[in-house]
Amino acid sequence: MPGLGGLLRKPKKVEKKAEAKSNASGKTYLKAMPLRSLSDLDNVKNEVKSGNILILRITPLASKSIDDVKHAINELCEFAESIDGDIARLGEERVVVCPQNVRVWREKTPVSSEPIPTAA
Repeated sequence: MPGLGGLLRKPKKVEKKAEAKSNASGKTYLKAMPLRSLSDLDNVKNEVKSGNILILRITPLASKSIDDVKHAINELCEFAESIDGDIARLGEERVVVCPQNVRVWREKTPVSSEPIPTAA
């Protein structure tokens, strides 16, 4: 069986255009952080503007105020739209916010007039 070493190597060259859109170091980072209060939104926005992808755990804020969670999500949706980024829910506790050069893949579910089969 051939080794996997060749598959896991980093690409030799990255397009200059992609580097210009990401942060000052030229790299895009995937960062995870809790959203504890509405004041954390400024930090989230700055990270995404600099080209990083953020996975936010909203449980700490939800334990304090569901209204604050709604406000935060609405603000992040507007922010993502304003920078031509993307935002998506990851389960019940997490949200991912992406910069302009990253899109979240969404599976399109086919619409069928046939009943969905169930286990007997």
